[in-house]
Amino acid sequence: MNLAIEIENITKTYPGVLANSDVSISVNSGSIHAIVGENGAGKSTLMKILYGMIKPDSGSIQIFESNANMSSPKDAINLGIGMVHQHFMLAKNLTVLENIILGIDKPLLKNIKLSKYKSEIKKVMDLYSLNINLNQYIDELSVGEKQRVEIIKVLYRGAKILILDEPTAVLVPQEVKELFKNLKELKDKGVTILFISHKLDEVLEIADEISVMRSGQMIDTVMNNNVSKIQLAEMMIGKSLPTPPPRITSSEDEEVLSINNLSSIDEDGRTVFKNITFKVHKSEILGIAGVEGNGQKEVVESIIGIHPLDTGEVVFRGEDIKKQSTRERLESGISFIPEDRQLQAMIMDMNLTNNVIIGRQNIEKYKSSLGTVKTRNAAKESEKIISSFEVKTPSTNTLATALSGGNQQKFVVGRELEDNPSLLIASQPTRGIDIGAQSLIWEKLRNSRDEGLSVLLISADLEELIGLSDRIIVFYQGKLVKELDADKVSPEDLGGYMTGLKK
Repeated sequence: MNLAIEIENITKTYPGVLANSDVSISVNSGSIHAIVGENGAGKSTLMKILYGMIKPDSGSIQIFESNANMSSPKDAINLGIGMVHQHFMLAKNLTVLENIILGIDKPLLKNIKLSKYKSEIKKVMDLYSLNINLNQYIDELSVGEKQRVEIIKVLYRGAKILILDEPTAVLVPQEVKELFKNLKELKDKGVTILFISHKLDEVLEIADEISVMRSGQMIDTVMNNNVSKIQLAEMMIGKSLPTPPPRITSSEDEEVLSINNLSSIDEDGRTVFKNITFKVHKSEILGIAGVEGNGQKEVVESIIGIHPLDTGEVVFRGEDIKKQSTRERLESGISFIPEDRQLQAMIMDMNLTNNVIIGRQNIEKYKSSLGTVKTRNAAKESEKIISSFEVKTPSTNTLATALSGGNQQKFVVGRELEDNPSLLIASQPTRGIDIGAQSLIWEKLRNSRDEGLSVLLISADLEELIGLSDRIIVFYQGKLVKELDADKVSPEDLGGYMTGLKK
């Protein structure tokens, strides 16, 4: 087969970090090639180099057997490379058509004759069997449909090489099945696909070849039919996988959180969520399932006090806390892991010691009699988290931005658990992190649950929801539509309730 991509001896260093070390990889034209590895393994750096977002220190790249020197994504696009990022780059207030052509012409969008693009885009959609209503607004689409728009957008720009970064992170099983069908059709039409993922079952289902990276190096490239999930995982982490303990429900009768008839209407008069009622017991993990945009995020934020309520009660340990501030709720024994660690959980330009103190300035161990912060205590706490959660970092003085995503997440989870809360609200606690970091966080959540912690778990990872939760409640169109026993539900059934296919 002809080579679509040939990367030779790529090296990239940052201060104190060797991100890519002499990395080489060849990708056959018209194939699906997966790249797997732990957070910090160097996958993202390599993809950013391939897409022209950063320049390597040394090494070379050939695209379709011609030397490529890319200094920007525009150069990559001109060479036929397109990238679909994990977080979609779409304008919600524009139509599908407007999003696809956005940035192509210099004139303002309102001055472009949209009709001249429709026939061209429809030809691309027909060629690759990617159908969608061009006149719909982005905020009317499901997550799977938004991803399809992103793929059409790069194909319309002439992409023959498609980089997909964690493409199934927020999809339900039915949407994953549809995506894989589309990817196989793209492959049959000659498109080369780089599939970056942490979900090894999916990698083994879709990929022709699989490359494994660890600690900035390329460990090996193997054919799909010559490797197992366990072998891939052990190649990723460099050691044997531990056997997970069986899930034992330890839930008690004591109610830690009682949510009664919560409703919220936005400024445009639309219902965000309506009449939400559920309870979380001591030593219980209650999972919340729902396709993004069905109200579960806002319900969680209303419990912590950052989303306004119109009606209802939030009863924590027997007291209605609806009128309390977010700070008061946190200080009363609620911890919160937000879904976006970089925007909501950390200040990226601060070191780890200072990130420990965020939101905790008034806690006794950090507040001195002079009104200043006890940074020595914060440094000790930071060291404790780094040790307990196996955070890979040179020191507590390291800036948060210098850590890989998985290590940032482990640090955030460690910080939220260190204060021994009564209730932990964990929103997407392992999104976009590798199997090693995910396994550690799962173990910590299980252990904390067994020691008396109540957990409200919101996750797009159905394996995580089913594996960790004692019970699961499902949100659809702003309503709580189903409660399920985690021991008895399959991912397919859960996905059916999440998408409204099952009533």
